[in-house]
Amino acid sequence: MKTKYFLLLAVIVAVGSAMVVAAAPPAGTGTITGKITYTGTPPKMKPIDMSKEPTCAKQHATPVTTENVVTGPGNALEYVVVYISAGDQGSTPGTKTVEYDQKGCQYIPHVAVMQPGQPLEIKNDDQTAHNIHPLAKVNQEWNKSQPPGTAPIETKYDKPEFIAVKCNIHPWMHGYFAVINTSHYAVSANDGSFSLAGLPAGSPAKLKLPSFAETAKWDVLMTAK
Repeated sequence: MKTKYFLLLAVIVAVGSAMVVAAAPPAGTGTITGKITYTGTPPKMKPIDMSKEPTCAKQHATPVTTENVVTGPGNALEYVVVYISAGDQGSTPGTKTVEYDQKGCQYIPHVAVMQPGQPLEIKNDDQTAHNIHPLAKVNQEWNKSQPPGTAPIETKYDKPEFIAVKCNIHPWMHGYFAVINTSHYAVSANDGSFSLAGLPAGSPAKLKLPSFAETAKWDVLMTAK
């Protein structure tokens, strides 16, 4: 019996619409690949003024911009989380530590994906203090200061949730934690591409992401099976 896959797409902010075409994997273990694109006109991201933190500003040859919507060539959408949300019989527990860095007054990576109970290590590589504040609602919310040179913050989340992250000292710093119940996931690259490997054979899917309001955060869509 073939496994039926449901893919769930989580988009920080979507504009227009996005299209994913997932190829049918061969018999046995296979791979689902696709590309996330948009239609319409994405909002223009504003340059960030880091003049109040010169140690961060000098790390950027040109001013960086906000990352509410990150687009790439060919109407691509970056930082879209794609994962198997149901029928995943081959998932394995997350044991490797996920690293989340604060460098140049930015969160790197912009979106960090992890499983419930998976170790998370948050570092500060800047010469200034940060105050990391994950805005969890299902898991416990916390807010910790992290001066330069201090040890990494070691933590984990027990329940699946999409969590916005901010710095209370530097208001332009925003990122996301995606806590999901599967080891089969991907974050779309700058060209919109993604790949989910090591999957039991399943059905092909053609997915369409509808339009969302620009203020929407982590809107999700259950797709065809």
